[in-house]
Amino acid sequence: PFLDPELDVSQWLGRFEVESRDAYAGRRSVLAACKIKPGSVVADVGAGTGFYSRLFADAVGQDGWVFAVDISSRFLEHINHQAVADRVGNITSVLGTHDSLRLPPGSVDVAFVCDTYHHFEYPQSTLASIYRALKPGGTLVVIDFERIPGESREFIIGHVRAGKEVFQAEIFDAGFRFVEEIKIPTFKENYFLRF
Repeated sequence: PFLDPELDVSQWLGRFEVESRDAYAGRRSVLAACKIKPGSVVADVGAGTGFYSRLFADAVGQDGWVFAVDISSRFLEHINHQAVADRVGNITSVLGTHDSLRLPPGSVDVAFVCDTYHHFEYPQSTLASIYRALKPGGTLVVIDFERIPGESREFIIGHVRAGKEVFQAEIFDAGFRFVEEIKIPTFKENYFLRF
């Protein structure tokens, strides 16, 4: 549905930016755990409605930059409109593809993928794109849903293509090194991994 040129962004605002969603309710703790420094360049991969892009824009300050990357032109239009309305001048929207961020090599300090990794149709090529975009020593943060048969909600079992271990293996295969898993106090269904 994200590729629909008639996508109703307001419908997704009601799903993405609600306190009942782990990633939204825990946004301040997630931001702190990302350790974004002023002057950094962040890629918000699968930016959606852009609420993390806006948080990152504030965190990186005037000397930093945020690339809001998504495959949905409608989401990017919304992010651009919101940035203008909020007078945020350090966000650039980037129309990615199913297998590439379409960012320059060595351009990003932190790549942030929240509730989006499970949508990657071509994880190896997408991860290669992320790896290329990161500066030496750059960080990849992945937040996604715990998918545990017999424990996770049926929606997650049917919606998320694999569990954390499979995703970690894919990320290792792409050349990343696991750093840590951080417990976000408000998370009930999500996990936070740093590579």
